Amino acid sequence: MENNEIVKKMIEFQKMSFSNWYGTVSMVQDQSRSAVDMMLEQSSWVPEDGRTAVTNWLNTCREERGRFKAYVEDGFTNMEKYLDMSQKSASE
Repeated sequence: MENNEIVKKMIEFQKMSFSNWYGTVSMVQDQSRSAVDMMLEQSSWVPEDGRTAVTNWLNTCREERGRFKAYVEDGFTNMEKYLDMSQKSASE
């Protein structure tokens, strides 16, 4: 097996591992958000400013989670392009 093929298989494994990890983290964070939302609904003593701050924080966490996923996926894509280019140049 060629070195590039081994590296490609390693990248595929890492992509799959990341995808599984990301799905799990997303599920946990979404469940946590639901729990916090329910707590805020039932807690009349929390001022509106506090509710807004918590909601903004939760929204920021979700947005950054999506950005992180995009950065990692871009990294995988760039690595695959690099391997394809190096494989083409080696075969020439």
